[in-house]
Amino acid sequence: MSRKQLIALALKVLVSIGLIVWLFEAKIDVGAIGERLRQVAPLWLAAGLAVFLVQALIGAMRWKVVADTVGPRLPYGSALRFFFVGLFFGQVFAVGGDAMRVYKAYRAGLGLAPAFNGVFLERAGTILALLLVIPATSPILFGRVEAGMAGTLLFVALLALAGGLVGIVLLLQIDRLPPTLDRFRAVRGLRAVAADTRRVFLAPGPLMRLLVLGGLTHLNLTFAVFVLARGLAVPVTWIECLALIPPVILVATLPISIGGWGVREGAMILSLGLVGVAENDAGALSILAGLVGIASALPGGVLWLLDHDHRNG
Repeated sequence: MSRKQLIALALKVLVSIGLIVWLFEAKIDVGAIGERLRQVAPLWLAAGLAVFLVQALIGAMRWKVVADTVGPRLPYGSALRFFFVGLFFGQVFAVGGDAMRVYKAYRAGLGLAPAFNGVFLERAGTILALLLVIPATSPILFGRVEAGMAGTLLFVALLALAGGLVGIVLLLQIDRLPPTLDRFRAVRGLRAVAADTRRVFLAPGPLMRLLVLGGLTHLNLTFAVFVLARGLAVPVTWIECLALIPPVILVATLPISIGGWGVREGAMILSLGLVGVAENDAGALSILAGLVGIASALPGGVLWLLDHDHRNG
């Protein structure tokens, strides 16, 4: 790991620790959170874990759509295995999840550029799907929260979607850099990214499959959080979760913390607070979701230990 990467990691750790300390000091009670977590209903907890595990099944499908579009075909079994390994590193160690997927795909024979671009564009498509889900579900809040707040949230959601679309357009145009810059390896790599972006985002078939699976990913994760909320007896409905949880997912994906910890808890408290959920309840739900997410990634650790690439170094 380079010095810059170590500094970035240290900053993320500081952000997560700082936010968690602030939340425990100003917003939620540690003892109350612990008591709420001990009260979770076992059957609902098991159901939530099962729904979380479905995330990997959908994620592997999503990745396969992109990988098959930009390079050699990636068998679903391999995609699922590599996706679980990536989840393990991303959730348990909070770093290196996508890098591990790139490495495993490369070792499987996809080539470095298709392996990297496949993971990168799958991520981009998944975020774009989330940016589509949020404004689609935001109108649910009208009549449930103060009208001005609902309108503001919808405006911000549409603004974020516009920003996401601009980002995709920029990716499509990135190979218009002057040919004289081709002597730089990074520029040649950017041209490959632009070409693969067109293959994915300008092809109706792959784009539609990616966005549908991406949307299903976020709806499934929203349902997982709702199931855990039932286990904690948090007073929030499935319909309310459809509007309130996707923005939390978006905030938690920002690369400013370790695994979203701290950021996710703050966003969950603010979001569920709009419909009257107590801060301790929202904090307990967020922490439980984070812990169950880690548990759902543990099969990836077993697969990594059993993998011959790992054993052979």
